[in-house]
Amino acid sequence: MSRKKSQHLSHIDARGKAQMVDVSAKKVTRRRAVATAEVRMRATTLARIASGKLPKGDVFSVARLAGIAAAKQTGLLIPLCHQLPLDHVDVQIEACPPDRVRIRAEAVVRARTGVEMEALTAAAVAALTIYDMCKAVDRGMVIGPVCLEEKSGGRSGRWQRTLVSSPPRKRKT
Repeated sequence: MSRKKSQHLSHIDARGKAQMVDVSAKKVTRRRAVATAEVRMRATTLARIASGKLPKGDVFSVARLAGIAAAKQTGLLIPLCHQLPLDHVDVQIEACPPDRVRIRAEAVVRARTGVEMEALTAAAVAALTIYDMCKAVDRGMVIGPVCLEEKSGGRSGRWQRTLVSSPPRKRKT
């Protein structure tokens, strides 16, 4: 479904003031979003996570629960987000040796507005939790990117991130 996007920002009123979008006239549809995040760290930190040898306990289990809980609180954390009655939230975390953790968060709802922010919040908070649980051994961890991978439902239909290849680098001679 293709439609021309308006230049109007839905969260800004005619006077330029922030506003919550009125979604009351929209149809209730099944909406789904998937977001990802990464945490880069020292290889030794990842090895300690895998072996369960960190002072705060099972990093992945705690981060997974934190992500799910955060998705449920998105409307309270982000001022203009609607509170959504989530039907499903799933957070998967995997070690990607030698020095990275990948987080995948999925949120599903039957509602009048999308669930992208809930998926992004779940992924971001899971990443922050990993940082919190590992900071005693590795303060140099880096979180990011955090990004929406796909969404479906609603008037705009399905969207999926596409990989854009970088242009070839010129060689110095």
